[in-house]
Amino acid sequence: MNRLAHETSPYLLQHADNPVDWWPWSAEAFDRARETNRPVLLSVGYSSCHWCHVMAHESFEDQATAEYLNEHFVSVKVDREERPDVDAVYMEAVQAATGQGGWPMTVFLTPDAEPFYFGTYFPPAPRHGMPSFRQVLEGVRAAWTDRRDEVAEVAGKIVHDLAEREIGHQGAQPPGEQELAQALLGLTREYDAQRGGFGGAPKFPPSMVIEFLLRHHARTGSEGALQMAADTCERMARGGLYDQLGGGFARYSVDRDWIVPHFEKMLYDNALLCRAYAHLWRATGSELARRVALETADFMVRELRTDEGGFASALDADSDDGTGKHVEGAYYVWTPAQLGEVLGADADLAAQYFGVTEAGTFEHGQSVLQLPQQEGVFDAEKVESVKRRLLAERAQRPAPGRDDKVVAAWNGLAVAALAETGAYFDRPDLVEAAVGAADLLVRLHLDDHARLARTSRDGRAGANAGVLEDYGDVAEGFLALASVTGEGVWLEFAGLLLDHVLVRFADPETGALYDTASDAERLIRRPQDPTDNATPSGWTAAAGALLGYAAHTGSEPHRTAAERALGVVRTLGPRVPRFVGWGLAVAEALLDGPREVAIVGPDQRDSRTAVLHRTALLGVAPGAVVAMGTPESDEFPLLAGRPLVGGEAAAYVCRNFTCDAPTTDPERLKTALSS
Repeated sequence: MNRLAHETSPYLLQHADNPVDWWPWSAEAFDRARETNRPVLLSVGYSSCHWCHVMAHESFEDQATAEYLNEHFVSVKVDREERPDVDAVYMEAVQAATGQGGWPMTVFLTPDAEPFYFGTYFPPAPRHGMPSFRQVLEGVRAAWTDRRDEVAEVAGKIVHDLAEREIGHQGAQPPGEQELAQALLGLTREYDAQRGGFGGAPKFPPSMVIEFLLRHHARTGSEGALQMAADTCERMARGGLYDQLGGGFARYSVDRDWIVPHFEKMLYDNALLCRAYAHLWRATGSELARRVALETADFMVRELRTDEGGFASALDADSDDGTGKHVEGAYYVWTPAQLGEVLGADADLAAQYFGVTEAGTFEHGQSVLQLPQQEGVFDAEKVESVKRRLLAERAQRPAPGRDDKVVAAWNGLAVAALAETGAYFDRPDLVEAAVGAADLLVRLHLDDHARLARTSRDGRAGANAGVLEDYGDVAEGFLALASVTGEGVWLEFAGLLLDHVLVRFADPETGALYDTASDAERLIRRPQDPTDNATPSGWTAAAGALLGYAAHTGSEPHRTAAERALGVVRTLGPRVPRFVGWGLAVAEALLDGPREVAIVGPDQRDSRTAVLHRTALLGVAPGAVVAMGTPESDEFPLLAGRPLVGGEAAAYVCRNFTCDAPTTDPERLKTALSS
């Protein structure tokens, strides 16, 4: 066992018995590099990464390769999900130098952590124009030994170039009507009208863009925006990207038609998509959206919830194919013969319904289940019987591995999704699951100063500090939970987190936001990125939570911080709308107010109060916040001075310092939140 045996990350623990003398990211590792005058090999990956597993098996488990590494390098292994700051800094360098990036990420550093050579996956033998990993190691060692001055010059230039890439954010105004219209036009140009989604292969679920499109439709009535959102959601849900038996989405589709997924299932994708489909149902009443939202929520609770009440990070793409060999997608794919073994006479129906063919849609004659558009009507009861039997049979297969670390940001996304989905569809068990995850975040991830730990595992908090996305996404989850439950304590916790954003993550001069706190570990540069990746950027996630908290409390500093942070969206939105979807969604909320809804009733068990509360939650006004309680309650500032009307429960709707007359009529409230 090497030094990784003492870590909490499942990814690092997977490498604990490698013959490579791995170090975790630490000052001690770089001290060792200085003492021994060796370069550092930095290898970054994550637990459910297919090619990370491949390179580990081919190279890091190989005795000869390990001996060479141990003699000539100090080897450092990083879980990108635990240290997104380290990953972001060096990925930026890789992309700047090579024009592409990905995982596993392989970077060679000086003992001062300055990068001088980059790559991703390297094979054990040369192929497809790629050098072997051993050739790379020998080349780097030769350069380090014989051309040290050249190495130092290259490293210094890279660090200087990275420093020059600072975002020019001078406190611009947030985007207005014109910029959001331009963003919509840009999305329309990139939209794949035939298949849904944006761009070509590989195709990623555009969760944050869908939220923008739904909010833009709600605010402006744009049918084009709604159509793009609805059609994309339908195509994804009908494709192999979606697990037609067990619910939940894979990471992305390798093709343009959403047929063949990269089979890993991530918590963040499923949380974001669960919420997007729930919001689509709220806007349209789509039965497909309702089913997918609920099935995805049930998947998260069933397969990702940990014993402590949080949610695990991911399920692997690979699993045992029954022969002892780990194969991508083995758990999910089917052949006609396998359908016949399980279903007998119903096999032909299942093959037609799910698009399973003799040729297959995946590898080796296997098919990924999907729901192709076709003529005819299927017997609903028989289809449900088929699904139950196939799911039961699949449960007997070796399951994919689970990365069971709890990431604060992704659990914040799950809290928001489960709370709202549970409220919309009268599923109190889903709301309870959201409360359980939020409670874990408070008990385990928050310290006495309301500082967040990035991760936990098995009830033990990790040593890595939370980054901006953790504070923004957890605050977003707490705000959603406050609106759904009527418990003001979640608003208070959100405020504690957002105070850290104002003090430790924001540039007081410009309002720009950094991904790491001012007192965080110093890397070769302080990472800062307002664009979305697989999740909302920390920058725009924090802006959205700041805006929601300001709407709840009337706090001018929080609203001002949100507006200043959104200045970058004014620049990026019209130019790269696909990559700043969450920022555009927050800008829609800002333009709409956002609306502030107070529901007062004699008590929370009062049926009229419950009806008004549900009506408020189902309102489509972008970013609206909801407070519920009695007139005497001091849990929500929005309830202050809000009496009952004629002794009955009432709703108060305000925005931009103006309030409508209170109403006891749910229909009038619905109109007020949709106009």
